[in-house]
Amino acid sequence: MTKTPWQPGPARPRLADDAVDVWLIVLDGTRADDSLSAEERERAARFVREEDRDRWTSARAALRELLGAYAAADPRQLRFVEGPHGKPALAGDDGALRFNLSHSAGTAVIAVARGREVGVDVELPRRAVDHVAIARRVLDADQADRIAAIEDLAERERAFLSAWVRWEAVLKCRGTGIGGGEDVSTGPPPWVAELPIAPPAAAALAVEEGPVAVRTWRWPPAAA
Repeated sequence: MTKTPWQPGPARPRLADDAVDVWLIVLDGTRADDSLSAEERERAARFVREEDRDRWTSARAALRELLGAYAAADPRQLRFVEGPHGKPALAGDDGALRFNLSHSAGTAVIAVARGREVGVDVELPRRAVDHVAIARRVLDADQADRIAAIEDLAERERAFLSAWVRWEAVLKCRGTGIGGGEDVSTGPPPWVAELPIAPPAAAALAVEEGPVAVRTWRWPPAAA
C-alpha cells in the first residue's frame, strides 16, 4: 500500500468492491452525538474512568455515523449483531457492508469494505511490557526470535508493535479475536498491510481475498 497522508474523507463515501476505506479518528476532544443505543449508553456507563468512557463513546459514535453514511441510513437506526467470537455486523444487512474498529488510548481506526471481511488494529506503547515474553507466547518463533535479537529497546518496541498489530488484524479479519488465535492458520491467509500512522503508534489492516486498494481518510469527513 502506498503510504499517503490521511486526507479528510468524503461526507458521502462510496465503496468499490475492490477497495477498503480506513478512517483515522482522534478520540480526545471528539464530540459524541446522540446516535448511541440504550445498550451502548449502558455499556459506556460501566467504564470506571471518565476518559475511557468518553473515548469509547466517541469511537462508537463515529462508527455509527460512518456506517450510516455508507449505508445511506440513519445512524440511530442501525442495529448490530455479534458473531460467535463477538465480531459485530450490521443486522439485516445481508453481509454486504463489512467493518472493523480498533482503538488504543486516544486513537481509533475504522475499516470499511463491501463483500469481504476486514480486520484492523492500532496499538500505542504501554508501560512495563515484556515484549519478548509476549512475542514468544503469541507470535511465531521466527518473529519472536527477531524481536528478541534487537538490542535497542525503542527499536524492539517498534518491531513488536508492528508484528502485534498485523497478527491481531488477521485474527479480527477472521472473526476470532485474540481468544481464537489457534484458528489463525485455517483457510486462505488474509492480505495484510501496515497503515501509515505516526509513531509511536502502529496499525495494520487485514483483508479477505486481497490485495485491494486502500484509501486512508481522516475523521471527521469534509463538509458536504
